[in-house]
Amino acid sequence: MTTAAPGHFKGCIFDFSGTLFRVEPAGRWLRAALAEAGISASEDEIARYADRLDRAGALPGSRSPEFIPPHLERLWELRDVDATRHRAAYVGLAHRAELPWPELYDVLYERHMSPAAWDPYPDTVEVLATLHERGAGVAVLSNIGWDLRPVLRAHGVDSFVDSVVLSFEHHIQKPDPRIFRLACDRLGQSPENLLMVGDDRRADGAATELGCAFHAVDHLPVDERPDALRPVLELVG
Repeated sequence: MTTAAPGHFKGCIFDFSGTLFRVEPAGRWLRAALAEAGISASEDEIARYADRLDRAGALPGSRSPEFIPPHLERLWELRDVDATRHRAAYVGLAHRAELPWPELYDVLYERHMSPAAWDPYPDTVEVLATLHERGAGVAVLSNIGWDLRPVLRAHGVDSFVDSVVLSFEHHIQKPDPRIFRLACDRLGQSPENLLMVGDDRRADGAATELGCAFHAVDHLPVDERPDALRPVLELVG
C-alpha cells in the first residue's frame, strides 16, 4: 500500500476482477450453466465436476490452473490480448475437467461473462460513488477477453466510472506500461497524480514503473473482504 499523504491523488485506476468484483464460485457457475442448458445433475455430480473445473483453472477470474497443457501454454500467456484467444484458452482448460455434458463447455464460457456471474465487493459501490462525488477521475483497467461494461451497468456503478480500458480492445495487457499510460491519458492526468488499485502485485503493481502509486488488495471471496477498498478514500480526492 502506498504511504502518500491523504488526498494526494487526483484520480484512481482500478483493476476489475479480484479488486472491484469477484466471479461466482465454481459450484454456482456450473449450476447456472446446467440450468441454462436444461441439464439435470445430482448434487454429487455438481460438486465433483465443479471441483475439477476449479482445479483446471477453467473459470476466468477464479483460481489459476494447477497445470497448463503444453498446447495451451501460448494461448494462456496471451489470453487477454484478444477475445478469440481468451475463449480458446478457457474452453481448452475446461475440457480438462472431462465433463459428461459436451454441450456445456461453451455455455460455461458464456455464463462467466454475464452480470449475474459477478458480485461486487461490499465496499465497491460506496468507494466508486464517493470518488465520483469528489470529482476524482476513475478508470477501470482490466486484463480481460470480453466487455465488462454490462457488469458495471447491471450493478449500478457505470456512472461512477469515467473510462474503461480493456486489454483485448487494445491488444496490450498488463504489465505492459503502454496500457497504464492509456488509462492515465484517458483520465487526463500524469501518472504521479494517480493511484493504481489491484490484487496482482506483478501485473497491477507494474503501474509504479510509469510513476503511479499502487494500493494492493487481496483476491478473496466477497464475504471475506469487506473493506479493503476504503483506504483509497483517504488518498484520493
